[in-house]
This record gives sequence, C-alpha cells and structure tokens, in this order.
Amino acid sequence: MSALSKSILLVDDDLEIRELLDQYLTRAGFHVRTVGDGAGFRQALENTCADLLILDVMLPDEDGFSLCRWVRQHPRFAQTPIIMLTASSDETDRVIGLELGADDYLGKPFSPRELQARIKALLRRVHFANGSAGNEIMAFEDWRLNTVTHRLFHTDGEEVILSGADFALLKLFLDNPQQILDRDTIGNATRGRELMPLDRIVDMAVSRLRQRLRDTDKPPRLIRTVRGSGYQLAAQVTVGHGL
Repeated sequence: MSALSKSILLVDDDLEIRELLDQYLTRAGFHVRTVGDGAGFRQALENTCADLLILDVMLPDEDGFSLCRWVRQHPRFAQTPIIMLTASSDETDRVIGLELGADDYLGKPFSPRELQARIKALLRRVHFANGSAGNEIMAFEDWRLNTVTHRLFHTDGEEVILSGADFALLKLFLDNPQQILDRDTIGNATRGRELMPLDRIVDMAVSRLRQRLRDTDKPPRLIRTVRGSGYQLAAQVTVGHGL
C-alpha cells in the first residue's frame, strides 16, 4: 500500500513537533495537515476528512481525550484510525486513550520513523479490511454485524458504533469462533504490528469490545480470557445475507 494520496491530520501544540512531522511525513509521501489546538482540529476535520488522525493528549483548549471521544461518536469519522501521542511515563494516558477508541499510542519522545511505521501498519489494516469481499452479515448471540458497512446491531434495535479497531477485533473473533487467539495474533491482525513487551493495547481493546457487546459479567461470558493463552469467542457464528 502506497502512502501517496493518504492524508493525515495532526494536532499538537508544539510548533517544532508539528513542523518536524509535517516535513518528515510529507517526504514519505503523505498529505499532511497540522493544527495547534482542539478547535483547529475540529474545524479542519469537518472541512476535509483524513485517512488517519494523530492526537496529542495535552492541548491548550481541550485535551486529546475529548477529541478522540468526539471522533468516535461522529458518524462520518467513527472508523478513522487514531494514534495518540502521550507522555511516555504516564500509563494512565495510554489506558484512557485506548478505552476511548484510539487505535494505537506512542510515548513522547518518539522517533518519526517509529511513528511512520505505526501509521503504515494502521493504514494497511484499513486497506485490507476495506478490500476484503467477506460476507454481508455475521450473526452471533443477540448481535448482527454487517461486514460491508461495519454496522453492529443488537436484537433490541440498538446500533453500536464501532471504531476501525473495534471492527477489526470483532471480525477476527467472528472468523475464528471457539478458537483461542493469543495476544500476538490479535496484535498483528488488528494493529498491523507485533506487540512490545508490557504492551497492554490488546487487553484494553478486548475490554473495550466487551463493553460494546454488553459482555460485562464476571467472568465475561462471550469473550473469554484463557489464562496464559489468550482470548476466545465462546459463541456460534452464522454467516449469510438476510439474517
């Protein structure tokens, strides 16, 4: 997948970081827009959509968390990949970002090369997800997932808005029901990269998906934790077009 024509919107209040990443990612073939605050970010995204968003946590008018929440609740942008830039020593920032629907995080200071690798990994995931023919409807328990539109419905009529990461993880489980999936398999399939030591991104993603699926029993009933091995979808999956 080429970076050409792929657009990135970055919000960071540090002018030096904005200029550095603008130059670096532009040379890599991306179309880059940068803004310095939340208001500028909202306006820029409303005016022109982006293929990927980079959100700094600390901003002068509002934090990156509120922007992440706004993106995930917006019908036009809900599935746009998000990378959050967080203080490297603050695990809380990373956990909150993932709970709100960020696809990945990178601690400051970071290398532009590492950020570019994360960007390409997420865009590859989106590319393959959109390019796969798949089946239209996957039914499990009280849920119906349309794999073309990425819309998830409960039998009581509720529609759950899925981020791109939510959809990728759910689709992985639905493609492999009753199978134990280890964390590295999940990380590669949903993030497009191998996990780092102590990387909690998969665990947080599973926790977020459980919330979406109302799977809040203790222990969870639908997505089970298999201690020392990974996670398992404990449901029968039916595939069709008019379920």
